[in-house]
Amino acid sequence: MIFCFCIIGASFSAEVPEKLNYSNDSSDFVVLTDIDPNVILEIRYYSTYNFVGDRIDGYEQPTALLTKEAATALKEVSDDLEKKGYRLKIYDAYRPQKAVNHFERWANDTGDTRMKDYFYRELDKSVLFDQGHIANYSGHSRGSTVDLTLFDMKTKKDVDMGGTFDYFGEVSHPDYKNITDEQYKNRMILRQAMMDHGFKPLATEWWHFTLEDEPYPDTYFTFPVNESSVNRV
Repeated sequence: MIFCFCIIGASFSAEVPEKLNYSNDSSDFVVLTDIDPNVILEIRYYSTYNFVGDRIDGYEQPTALLTKEAATALKEVSDDLEKKGYRLKIYDAYRPQKAVNHFERWANDTGDTRMKDYFYRELDKSVLFDQGHIANYSGHSRGSTVDLTLFDMKTKKDVDMGGTFDYFGEVSHPDYKNITDEQYKNRMILRQAMMDHGFKPLATEWWHFTLEDEPYPDTYFTFPVNESSVNRV
């Protein structure tokens, strides 16, 4: 069976088992800041500054959870980039299925366009399903996908990537060329660092990466984003 995955801001087709595996077992998950205290958290779905305009269901704390494998690999990325003067800023990590369901309900409510000017100026909300921006499942729910950017330790500012996180449009494609050379270079610094440590990029979102050897490729988790959901390191 083919489904279009909910990778907010883009889509791709992937094989999904006829019988989806859902799990509330968080035993292989960690709090990312326990593994790497150097990361900066800006968990957008805990806030109201996101394409919905509300805190998203399932985000009970502004924290980032990941599988141990993904968190360990991300720590290696962080260590390498720190030598170049950067820190990682995390927008989203593990995303419970409840949150994906919230996105789906929001997309069906075509009258709610509060955040259109910020996140989907060029699109009518009615096309979000057809174009694959919203769907029923997300790789984030498997626990080894992360949305992130770079923070410049010298300027104390986010690195200019030439586009807004979670913007639904071509400008979000990593190889989009109608940006400055510096903005494009910044995207490639992040992309290369992530790929060097086993993360695969997405062709339509500069901020989105999934661990190549993710431990749960067919399992979608349901526990909330809360540090009490996992065993602390």
